[in-house]
Amino acid sequence: MAFVEIQNLSVAFGGAAALRGINLSVERGEAVGLVGESGCGKSITWLAALGLLPASAQVRGSVLLDGTEILGAPKARLEPVRGGRIAMIFQDPAASLNPVHRIGRQIGEALGLHRGMTGDRAKAEVIRLMDQVGIPDAKNRINAYPHELSGGQNQRVMIAMALAGEPELLVADEPTTALDVTIQAQILDLVTTLRRDTGMALVLISHDLGVVSDTCSRIAVMYAGRIVEEAPSEQIFANPNHPYTQGLLGALPPLAGQRHRLVAIPGSVPEAAHMPKGCAFAPRCTSASSLCLEVDPAALPLAPDHSAACLKARPYPSLDRPTHDRATPTRERATL
Repeated sequence: MAFVEIQNLSVAFGGAAALRGINLSVERGEAVGLVGESGCGKSITWLAALGLLPASAQVRGSVLLDGTEILGAPKARLEPVRGGRIAMIFQDPAASLNPVHRIGRQIGEALGLHRGMTGDRAKAEVIRLMDQVGIPDAKNRINAYPHELSGGQNQRVMIAMALAGEPELLVADEPTTALDVTIQAQILDLVTTLRRDTGMALVLISHDLGVVSDTCSRIAVMYAGRIVEEAPSEQIFANPNHPYTQGLLGALPPLAGQRHRLVAIPGSVPEAAHMPKGCAFAPRCTSASSLCLEVDPAALPLAPDHSAACLKARPYPSLDRPTHDRATPTRERATL
């Protein structure tokens, strides 16, 4: 049984569907990447799963935590789950941290809520957590305010707060947003190291396939409130089947080989209130047929652990191994 099992999760705001039947599982200790452009529903999926959406949201489906239903559970049942068993790092630490409280107090508050720590014992654990996430001079920085730290250091504070409850699953919602590339790499390395050392599972939300490629063993690609392709990371890069996945890969600059013009995906993600008929990606897809404008395809199994929701997706001729020429550079092939 999966640690978290999301089944047919749908979310609507005022009748407009933001999520349209999400099915996703996370095993213990597994690293899963959730990828797609802004507005695809990546963050809403986990906010809905943890009961963090406003009361105006219409949420349906099922979220099983170790086989126990938590979707729609009362606040008293969800409080030990949030931050305790499942912790979430939000993408903007400046908006998440309280600017008028010292960071040591904010981390200590999480320790008090989830582990009952207070006083000197809590202070010692705060310093240990700050050391663990790589904040220098933790004994003195414990008294700093968020504005006295850099963006990267504030993100490390957010990670320390998430670790305070010793979670079994960490959901990192675009944790490298607004950071320069060097700090991005440091944060991703830190998250990977912490996952390996603690054994916790990881869901890494990103709009960039390149960010999750080295961090996650499995990738789910989201578009317009649905998962349109899901597969092990190496298969996503070697055998992208959905045109949207191919478009995301085509927009990645190659790190080696001949230079070429990047391929942009035309248009933008449709608004929930104006979802097109048929396949939601069809208006942007250069391979769409008239049938794509009428039929919204279900996910088709292509190989073990690989599925895609596209009328033109094709199962591998052999289920034992992909048949694409792996000698061909992935990012050269993966264009619309």
